[in-house]
Amino acid sequence: MGAYILKRILLMIPTLLGIMLMTFAVIQFVPGGPVEQVIAKMQGTDTDSTGRISGNTGNEAGGNAQAQGAGGDSTAFKYRGAQGLDPEFIKDLERQFGFDKPAHERFLLMLGNYLTFDFGESYFRDRSVMSLIIEKMPVSISLGLWLTLVQYLVSIPLGIRKAVHDGSTFDIWTSTVIIIGYAIPSFIFAIMLIVLFAGGSYFTLFPLRGLTSDNFDQLSVFGKVADYAWHLALPLLALGIGSFATMTMLTKNSFLDEIRKQYVTTARAKGLTESQVLYGHVFRNAMLLVISGFPGAFLGAFFAGSLLIETVFSLDGLGYLTYKAALDRDYPIVFANLYIFTLVGLVVALVSDLMYTWIDPRIDFDRRDV
Repeated sequence: MGAYILKRILLMIPTLLGIMLMTFAVIQFVPGGPVEQVIAKMQGTDTDSTGRISGNTGNEAGGNAQAQGAGGDSTAFKYRGAQGLDPEFIKDLERQFGFDKPAHERFLLMLGNYLTFDFGESYFRDRSVMSLIIEKMPVSISLGLWLTLVQYLVSIPLGIRKAVHDGSTFDIWTSTVIIIGYAIPSFIFAIMLIVLFAGGSYFTLFPLRGLTSDNFDQLSVFGKVADYAWHLALPLLALGIGSFATMTMLTKNSFLDEIRKQYVTTARAKGLTESQVLYGHVFRNAMLLVISGFPGAFLGAFFAGSLLIETVFSLDGLGYLTYKAALDRDYPIVFANLYIFTLVGLVVALVSDLMYTWIDPRIDFDRRDV
């Protein structure tokens, strides 16, 4: 097992390097970089997501620019978006953002800093990227961990019961409900919940924004837990409406496949009860497929799946932070989040494989090639 873990860790290096390199290369061709954003605002214009100059007025910017080892190319727009500005001033902006260095040098500098988790300074927020990530992380952790926990606690027992009672009335109506839930986009369902239960048009049973109330610090321990759960109820329900269906049906189908195998018939013939057969023999084998979906479920809830929910419920987490940074061309934040989530994804995938051996000791990864 030690050799397998070492191989997987060594494979993480080229995987992480490849993802960062491809993203960095793509960024070089994205128009409307941070230098152009500053120039456009100084000239009383603004840039849209395609890099074109629009007529929106803006305030003078650029004082917060810090030298970085990451980012896109700023040379393509010098003569289009910077007419009338001193070329030396433009070169000074490029030095502040770190664009005076060749692309390969900036990439190597970025990797060297990231090895020590030094993500530098945000281009436009006048703060370190690490402090921004730490500030926003509690929101994303709350959504990701609690959604994954609730999803497994609800979907696995429900899937087992559906497998045991396959074809029954209970199985049919629960399948109908979860399929309908799966078909509803999470952000549409979130808006429906707000309209119905958060003071939109009908009831005011849940808060509309944030993870805690304004008087959270004055509450008792029980009051803090209740307030925290009260704020999380609607976002978790909106996020989980689709994920429950996937996990429940995966659990049901996995158990059905195992229940129909010969060893289950043999166990029943030996006089074992249904509970002993189900949880003593079937459970370990059926749960292998369920566990294999854990990395995707965790990361999806932790980042990708929470972006729209964070926006709808005004939860300022990592998903929303990265989205805004991408629009603003704040590349240090974008690359730092990409690096962290890629690294977390690789580690979680390794942990998932190790859980295979814990559930089923017959699995030996040392006997197979990585």
